[in-house]
Amino acid sequence: MMQFNQYLKVAIASICLALATSLNAAENKEAVVVFAAASLTNAINEISANYEQEKGAQIKTSFAASSALAKQIENGAPADIFISADTKWMNYLKDKHALKDNTVSNLLTNHLVLIAPVGKRFDVTMNKSFDFFGAFNGKLCTGEMASVPVGIYAKQALTSLAWLDAGQSKIVGTQDVRAALTLVERAECAVGIVYETDAKISNKVEVIATFPDNVHEPILYPLSLTKDASAKSADFYEYLKSDKAKAIFTKYGFTFLGKK
Repeated sequence: MMQFNQYLKVAIASICLALATSLNAAENKEAVVVFAAASLTNAINEISANYEQEKGAQIKTSFAASSALAKQIENGAPADIFISADTKWMNYLKDKHALKDNTVSNLLTNHLVLIAPVGKRFDVTMNKSFDFFGAFNGKLCTGEMASVPVGIYAKQALTSLAWLDAGQSKIVGTQDVRAALTLVERAECAVGIVYETDAKISNKVEVIATFPDNVHEPILYPLSLTKDASAKSADFYEYLKSDKAKAIFTKYGFTFLGKK
């Protein structure tokens, strides 16, 4: 009897899981699913809310590091639109034939900045002779330098300025840029390297300095429809390139690259 009860519990659990999966799949079919880099959280949420109000449509969003999102899409996650914080991960999906042909378009640019908790700033000179890691006590937080776009840009900048080697033991790699921002807000890291737009949304950090654009690759945010994007997602894809979306992206500090 005990064994039968165990089988019954497993069967009931399996039925419930299948039902929940079916319901989620049905719900997602009704919505346009957007996978976007974590740094876009505030802007995309506001744009989505405006679109839903105007069109009576439903937008579902997922925010994380572009690397994590690209891997999820590669493995079959039901995304209609992907917005990356770099071209590397967009090209990765393009090479995997996971994107709809001729829909990749550079949407935005950004800047890379050094931040510190409010009241903890210090002077920084952006040249190779400056002892950057000797100028503060504690850790530096940024995205994981091997995969997360902000960390990749940070590594390029620190390498160009000849600062990286001296600071290897002080660098903490995080899962995405918002995680790095949070650690600096809590003063768990003395310094952070994030995007200018992330620093702008927080009243708990201040910008110490902005990295020159020539010490890292251009920070580009490409947009694309995925290979399996629903027909209704094309309208929101175009909306993201509209003047209405531009006004919101600009408000959050992004540079809009125009309608292409």
